[in-house]
Amino acid sequence: MRVVLFALNGSYAHTCLALRCLRRPLEADGFEVVLLERNLRDRRDEILQALYAARGDVYSFSCYIWNIEQTLSLAEDLAALLPSAKILFGGPEVSFDTERFLSCAFVDCFVCGEGEEAVLGLCGTLREGGEIPRLVHGRSPDVMGDEGILYRDGDYKDGEMLYYESSRGCPYRCAYCLSSVSGSLRAKSVDTVLADMAAFEALSADIKVIKFVDRTFNFDVDRANAIWRALLDEKYTKHYHFEICATLLNEESFAILEKFPSGKLQLEIGLQSTCSETLDAVARHLSPERVIEATKRIHDVGNVHVHLDLIAGLPYEGYVRFAQSFNEAYFCSDMLQLGFLKLLHGTALRRDAEKYGYISMAKAPYTVLETKWLSRDELYRLSRIADLLDRFYSTGKFARSLDFAVRRAPSPFAFYEGLLGHLSATDGRDIRKLSQTDAFRVFYSYASTFLEADELSCFEEKLHEDYAAHEARRMPRSVICGKQHS
Repeated sequence: MRVVLFALNGSYAHTCLALRCLRRPLEADGFEVVLLERNLRDRRDEILQALYAARGDVYSFSCYIWNIEQTLSLAEDLAALLPSAKILFGGPEVSFDTERFLSCAFVDCFVCGEGEEAVLGLCGTLREGGEIPRLVHGRSPDVMGDEGILYRDGDYKDGEMLYYESSRGCPYRCAYCLSSVSGSLRAKSVDTVLADMAAFEALSADIKVIKFVDRTFNFDVDRANAIWRALLDEKYTKHYHFEICATLLNEESFAILEKFPSGKLQLEIGLQSTCSETLDAVARHLSPERVIEATKRIHDVGNVHVHLDLIAGLPYEGYVRFAQSFNEAYFCSDMLQLGFLKLLHGTALRRDAEKYGYISMAKAPYTVLETKWLSRDELYRLSRIADLLDRFYSTGKFARSLDFAVRRAPSPFAFYEGLLGHLSATDGRDIRKLSQTDAFRVFYSYASTFLEADELSCFEEKLHEDYAAHEARRMPRSVICGKQHS
């Protein structure tokens, strides 16, 4: 029996770890497994043809908020083309409030929760000629298996980010996150994790980034410290990404992190808000002051790349209060990521949507459009500011000039508000559609509205340095003169 495991990834650089989790037990039980991945930019007819050409007896689709609409459409057409094939849907997007999908007659079974044992059992039943139920709830084992890195030659491309799971579950119960309703927290041993990191080394020298998908990697600080200490060894050559809780770091953690060579480690830290009332409402009982202090301490050493996350749209945080969170977080990390609350099915905030006056997108990704504290216009303005943050801050291409200018504005948030207003008044184009040269031009034009003459001269020097560091030619005179180019 042939089982096709399929996922539609968010981009070319992504891979789907879930498919690889399913593949191993199926192959061990004698099934022929075809792993098939495409991304959202691929042509739809080519994706459908690849699914059809695989001629599976069973198709298992991995469903997420970024691919659910396209996945539903593809599966419906595939079911018409191959009516004898059985179609399974699994993943976080169909694991909660599954009833909303039951009208999709082309899906034979929905798998809720963890899928390894459930999908294997369903395929076994089909192989024996049995009938499968419409809905199955996967079991969460008490311990994690020692299944290795799950990747193998031929199922990833150079430049792709490879994912690794050293633990499942989360010790926290944040009201906006599906990890708050997942199974029990369990983890692989330190020795197992390090053996798996060695396996990545043996797999390919071309693998650059290993992203740990653990929701809180350092939930056990001693375990995390032991793994980090071992990764200091030069035999581990990859770039490692971890999502951590900053308040769990101890002095040993900081001492270890300080020893990493630049470019080897990246940490993602969730701040979300600095408003205590907001954090209490979402059951995130962490001190924002301690998060900021720990984040800044790592950042100031300069060897570990630190991302800090904020979420707009949380309860009790209006526009002015969010600006305060933004300002308090801005200078603490290498990258400030501004995200927007999504009312995911299965989360407490989804259930409390009426209480908080939430209006969200009717379909995935369910992004909040309005709250009791943020109007539609204010949320849209924040989304534009997020675009500016991505273009000017997160790319690192304006590092010297941006830091200089922001520190001379009334506040970081006021700087981006002003830049948004200036862009709207002088250019009108979406910042994402501006050429790099025109982005430099707009930036200089805006800075000239509030910098003193001597400051502007220094800013211009830093702008030239930024342009030279990232562009193949010298900065055109039009950037300073103000002439527009398409």
